Amino acid sequence: MTFLGESTYWYLARGSGLVSLVLFTAAFSLGLLTAGRVSSRFWPRFVTESLHRNVSMASLIFLAIHVGTIVLDTYVSIGVLEIFVPFIGTYSPLYLGLGAIALDFILVLVLTGVLRTRMPYRAWRLIHWAAYISWPVAVIHTIGIGSDQLWSLITIGASVALVLGCGSLRVASLRRRSL
Repeated sequence: MTFLGESTYWYLARGSGLVSLVLFTAAFSLGLLTAGRVSSRFWPRFVTESLHRNVSMASLIFLAIHVGTIVLDTYVSIGVLEIFVPFIGTYSPLYLGLGAIALDFILVLVLTGVLRTRMPYRAWRLIHWAAYISWPVAVIHTIGIGSDQLWSLITIGASVALVLGCGSLRVASLRRRSL
Protein backbone atom coordinates (compact mmCIF):
# COMPACT_ATOMS: atom_id res chain seq x y z
CA MET A 1 0.00 0.00 0.00
CA THR A 2 1.46 3.33 -1.03
CA PHE A 3 0.80 6.60 0.74
CA LEU A 4 0.34 8.58 -2.45
CA GLY A 5 -2.46 6.71 -4.15
CA GLU A 6 -4.78 8.00 -6.84
CA SER A 7 -7.24 9.52 -4.40
CA THR A 8 -4.43 11.24 -2.45
CA TYR A 9 -3.41 13.23 -5.52
CA TRP A 10 -7.05 14.06 -6.21
CA TYR A 11 -7.61 15.37 -2.67
CA LEU A 12 -4.31 17.26 -2.69
CA ALA A 13 -5.12 18.83 -6.05
CA ARG A 14 -8.61 19.90 -4.99
CA GLY A 15 -7.61 21.04 -1.52
CA SER A 16 -4.54 22.96 -2.60
CA GLY A 17 -6.50 24.57 -5.43
CA LEU A 18 -9.17 25.84 -3.05
CA VAL A 19 -6.60 26.99 -0.47
CA SER A 20 -4.72 28.73 -3.27
CA LEU A 21 -7.91 30.53 -4.32
CA VAL A 22 -8.58 31.62 -0.73
CA LEU A 23 -5.03 32.92 -0.34
CA PHE A 24 -5.13 34.56 -3.78
CA THR A 25 -8.41 36.20 -2.72
CA ALA A 26 -6.77 37.50 0.45
CA ALA A 27 -3.75 38.76 -1.51
CA PHE A 28 -5.99 40.41 -4.13
CA SER A 29 -8.12 42.02 -1.41
CA LEU A 30 -5.05 43.29 0.42
CA GLY A 31 -3.74 44.65 -2.88
CA LEU A 32 -7.02 46.53 -3.38
CA LEU A 33 -6.74 47.97 0.12
CA THR A 34 -3.09 48.93 -0.47
CA ALA A 35 -3.90 50.60 -3.78
CA GLY A 36 -6.80 52.41 -2.12
CA ARG A 37 -4.46 53.59 0.64
CA VAL A 38 -6.82 52.17 3.24
CA SER A 39 -5.35 52.41 6.74
CA SER A 40 -6.15 53.43 10.27
CA ARG A 41 -4.38 54.30 13.49
CA PHE A 42 -4.59 50.64 14.51
CA TRP A 43 -3.77 49.18 11.10
CA PRO A 44 -1.03 51.13 9.28
CA ARG A 45 -0.65 50.80 5.53
CA PHE A 46 2.75 49.08 5.76
CA VAL A 47 1.05 46.17 7.56
CA THR A 48 -1.37 45.74 4.66
CA GLU A 49 1.48 45.93 2.14
CA SER A 50 3.54 43.38 4.06
CA LEU A 51 0.60 41.00 4.41
CA HIS A 52 -0.15 41.41 0.69
CA ARG A 53 3.37 40.27 -0.20
CA ASN A 54 3.49 37.39 2.29
CA VAL A 55 0.03 36.06 1.50
CA SER A 56 0.86 36.26 -2.21
CA MET A 57 3.92 34.08 -1.62
CA ALA A 58 1.88 31.59 0.41
CA SER A 59 -0.69 31.38 -2.37
CA LEU A 60 2.09 30.54 -4.82
CA ILE A 61 3.19 27.61 -2.67
CA PHE A 62 -0.31 26.15 -2.72
CA LEU A 63 -0.64 26.91 -6.42
CA ALA A 64 2.58 24.95 -7.06
CA ILE A 65 1.20 22.03 -5.03
CA HIS A 66 -2.07 22.28 -6.98
CA VAL A 67 -0.34 22.26 -10.36
CA GLY A 68 2.09 19.52 -9.36
CA THR A 69 -0.58 17.17 -8.05
CA ILE A 70 -2.77 17.80 -11.10
CA VAL A 71 0.07 16.63 -13.34
CA LEU A 72 0.84 13.63 -11.09
CA ASP A 73 -2.79 12.56 -10.74
CA THR A 74 -3.58 9.68 -13.08
CA TYR A 75 -7.37 9.83 -12.71
CA VAL A 76 -7.49 12.50 -15.41
CA SER A 77 -4.56 12.89 -17.76
CA ILE A 78 -3.44 16.54 -17.72
CA GLY A 79 0.06 17.20 -19.00
CA VAL A 80 2.49 19.97 -18.17
CA LEU A 81 1.82 21.74 -21.48
CA GLU A 82 -1.92 21.83 -20.78
CA ILE A 83 -1.21 23.56 -17.47
CA PHE A 84 0.41 26.54 -19.22
CA VAL A 85 -1.18 26.61 -22.68
CA PRO A 86 -4.90 27.42 -22.62
CA PHE A 87 -7.61 25.33 -24.28
CA ILE A 88 -5.45 22.48 -25.63
CA GLY A 89 -6.51 19.88 -23.08
CA THR A 90 -9.16 17.24 -23.53
CA TYR A 91 -10.45 17.29 -19.94
CA SER A 92 -12.87 20.19 -19.44
CA PRO A 93 -11.01 22.32 -21.99
CA LEU A 94 -12.81 25.60 -21.22
CA TYR A 95 -12.29 25.54 -17.45
CA LEU A 96 -8.83 24.00 -17.61
CA GLY A 97 -7.93 26.65 -20.20
CA LEU A 98 -9.17 29.39 -17.87
CA GLY A 99 -6.99 27.92 -15.13
CA ALA A 100 -4.01 28.06 -17.52
CA ILE A 101 -4.76 31.71 -18.31
CA ALA A 102 -5.00 32.58 -14.61
CA LEU A 103 -1.73 30.74 -13.94
CA ASP A 104 0.02 32.53 -16.81
CA PHE A 105 -1.12 35.92 -15.52
CA ILE A 106 -0.03 35.01 -11.99
CA LEU A 107 3.40 34.00 -13.26
CA VAL A 108 3.70 37.39 -14.99
CA LEU A 109 2.71 39.08 -11.71
CA VAL A 110 5.37 37.11 -9.82
CA LEU A 111 8.07 37.84 -12.40
CA THR A 112 7.33 41.56 -12.46
CA GLY A 113 7.06 41.59 -8.67
CA VAL A 114 10.59 40.20 -8.46
CA LEU A 115 11.80 42.72 -11.04
CA ARG A 116 9.84 45.65 -9.59
CA THR A 117 12.89 47.63 -8.50
CA ARG A 118 14.52 47.14 -11.91
CA MET A 119 11.68 48.36 -14.07
CA PRO A 120 9.84 51.65 -14.43
CA TYR A 121 7.06 52.03 -11.86
CA ARG A 122 4.42 52.80 -14.51
CA ALA A 123 5.30 49.63 -16.45
CA TRP A 124 5.17 47.55 -13.28
CA ARG A 125 1.84 49.05 -12.29
CA LEU A 126 0.32 48.51 -15.73
CA ILE A 127 1.43 44.87 -15.73
CA HIS A 128 0.28 44.43 -12.13
CA TRP A 129 -3.24 45.22 -13.32
CA ALA A 130 -3.19 41.63 -14.62
CA ALA A 131 -4.39 40.69 -11.13
CA TYR A 132 -7.71 42.29 -12.04
CA ILE A 133 -7.97 39.72 -14.82
CA SER A 134 -6.39 36.68 -13.19
CA TRP A 135 -8.51 36.60 -10.02
CA PRO A 136 -11.95 36.44 -11.69
CA VAL A 137 -10.60 33.98 -14.26
CA ALA A 138 -9.32 31.78 -11.40
CA VAL A 139 -12.72 32.00 -9.71
CA ILE A 140 -14.51 30.91 -12.89
CA HIS A 141 -11.97 28.06 -13.26
CA THR A 142 -12.74 26.98 -9.69
CA ILE A 143 -16.50 27.16 -10.21
CA GLY A 144 -16.27 25.16 -13.44
CA ILE A 145 -13.90 22.46 -12.25
CA GLY A 146 -13.96 22.33 -8.46
CA SER A 147 -17.33 23.34 -7.08
CA ASP A 148 -19.25 20.10 -6.75
CA GLN A 149 -19.42 20.38 -2.95
CA LEU A 150 -21.48 22.88 -0.95
CA TRP A 151 -18.49 23.92 1.18
CA SER A 152 -16.51 24.83 -1.94
CA LEU A 153 -19.40 26.97 -3.22
CA ILE A 154 -19.60 28.71 0.17
CA THR A 155 -15.84 29.34 0.08
CA ILE A 156 -16.09 30.74 -3.44
CA GLY A 157 -19.05 32.94 -2.43
CA ALA A 158 -17.18 34.29 0.60
CA SER A 159 -14.15 35.00 -1.61
CA VAL A 160 -16.26 36.95 -4.08
CA ALA A 161 -17.95 38.88 -1.24
CA LEU A 162 -14.56 39.82 0.26
CA VAL A 163 -13.20 41.09 -3.05
CA LEU A 164 -16.39 43.04 -3.76
CA GLY A 165 -16.14 44.66 -0.33
CA CYS A 166 -12.49 45.59 -0.75
CA GLY A 167 -13.18 46.71 -4.31
CA SER A 168 -15.89 49.03 -2.99
CA LEU A 169 -13.39 50.56 -0.57
CA ARG A 170 -10.94 50.99 -3.46
CA VAL A 171 -13.56 52.77 -5.60
CA ALA A 172 -14.56 54.95 -2.64
CA SER A 173 -10.93 55.98 -2.14
CA LEU A 174 -10.67 56.93 -5.83
CA ARG A 175 -13.76 59.11 -5.50
CA ARG A 176 -12.41 60.81 -2.37
CA ARG A 177 -9.13 61.62 -4.10
CA SER A 178 -10.87 63.05 -7.16
CA LEU A 179 -12.95 65.52 -5.09
